Amino acid sequence: MTTPEKKDDAPAIPVQDSQLAHDDPRTRHPKLHITKQRQPEPGLDVKTDPVPDIGLDSYRGMGRLTGRKALITGGDSGIGAAVAIAYAREGADVAIAYLPQEQPDADRVLAAIEAAGRTAVALPGDLMDADYRAALVDEAAKRLGGLDILVNNAGKQFISDDLTDLTDEQVHETFQINIMSMFTLSRAALKHMGPGSTIVNTTSVQAYNPNPRLLDYAATKGA
Repeated sequence: MTTPEKKDDAPAIPVQDSQLAHDDPRTRHPKLHITKQRQPEPGLDVKTDPVPDIGLDSYRGMGRLTGRKALITGGDSGIGAAVAIAYAREGADVAIAYLPQEQPDADRVLAAIEAAGRTAVALPGDLMDADYRAALVDEAAKRLGGLDILVNNAGKQFISDDLTDLTDEQVHETFQINIMSMFTLSRAALKHMGPGSTIVNTTSVQAYNPNPRLLDYAATKGA
């Protein structure tokens, strides 16, 4: 096993475990047999078995985002956490927005950002809270010293076994988090962003092949 040379004090990752490996990515990782598990919503990555891979041991950056400032919603777990770690290892300073109940997940992401030698900004709060949502971008830009990247990744997903179980309140909440916050944050980010900046919105296969039990979520992903 060979190990690539460290760059900018980034942790050395074994080549066969990184995105630099010259192998078949379809067979790189072992097949998992995951038992059914349930947590009260919103749930924590760190309490799942196995804990999802967010790139802690597999992502090696190459400085492609050096000097950038990024805000990622839902940055404590899943796709948002993987993006936050990748951005930091590519050289960006990163702020993550997340629910206060998800602090244990956020802590390991914040630690990974700092371990990459970048600034990590924690912005816990609920995007259903209009005041939090309205102030989030400005607070991120203030604490990062600017803003070049916004990733609208936070999402709310409920399972409804039947359409009769899908309440107006649930539809409203799903659209507030998944759609309205996207517009609010994107609009607020524009005043901080110059040429070369970017806004990324996370969608899903649900937009194209919706699960009948996720109709409201699928509608937001299509939007």
